[in-house]
Order: sequence, then C-alpha cells, then structure tokens
Amino acid sequence: MKTSTHPYPLMSLKSRALRFLSHREHSRAELAQKLKPFEADEGELERLLDELQAKDFLNEQRNAHALVNRRSEKLGLGRLKMELRAKGVPDEFAQEALKTLEATEFERAHALWQKKFGSPALDAKAQARQSRFLISRGFNMDTVRAVFKQAAKDT
Repeated sequence: MKTSTHPYPLMSLKSRALRFLSHREHSRAELAQKLKPFEADEGELERLLDELQAKDFLNEQRNAHALVNRRSEKLGLGRLKMELRAKGVPDEFAQEALKTLEATEFERAHALWQKKFGSPALDAKAQARQSRFLISRGFNMDTVRAVFKQAAKDT
C-alpha cells in the first residue's frame, strides 16, 4: 500500500486550490502547475479552474496588481515583468499592472539605493557594485545613472 508523504493527503482538489488562494493571489497557470499532481480525473483541474474564475476566486488582473504592489518597493520594472511572465500572468494584465509604476521608477530606485548604500561611491569599483545591485533588481541603466546623478547633487 502506497502512503502519501504530502502533509494533506486526503484533501480534495478544490480544497487544495482554496488553500493556495487563501494565502495569496495566484495566476491560473501557477495554480494549475501546483495542482496538476493531485488531479484524479482528466479535465477535473480545468473545470475547477473555470469554476474558480467564474466565482472570481481566481482573477488574473487582481493577481497581477497584487504581485506588483507586493514587490514594487524592492524591484524595478524589468524584474517585475520577468516575475509576472514566470508566474504565467497574461501579458495584457502584466502591462496594465506595470503601467502604474512607470512614473515612480526613479523614486523607487533612489529609495532602494539610499537604503542599501546611503552615499555615493568613492571609486569605480564601488560604483560598479552599486550599479550591479540596482540592475539586478530590474532597474534599467538610464534609471541607475539618474540615481547616481541625483546622489552626486545631494552631496
């Protein structure tokens, strides 16, 4: 007799889905990936996902905005776009959610730089490190230059 090592072996597919959704928003693709191993009958998962969308428990637009709001303080548009794509958020919802952040890209990058470093780099090596940090967080090079220019003005 095969015993399950999963912590909730007797939960229905719907119960598992609702458990995931109670913790945070999920995209349809992300939820499908998590639930696929527990699908008992062919097509059961798709029917459940359709039902959850019809009842607005699963909402791609809300998911995109939630992810962007949760992560925007620490990440730039490039990295947020990558995360949305990785989680299977449809492009139209991703673009809509990101559009609200375009105007604050510099302010968010500057605040993140200020929190991490606080003062301009004293040499090229330190400036390269600061630059790599911001770029790895998804800010583009123009934004990074603007942050450094503002930091130089502030000193």
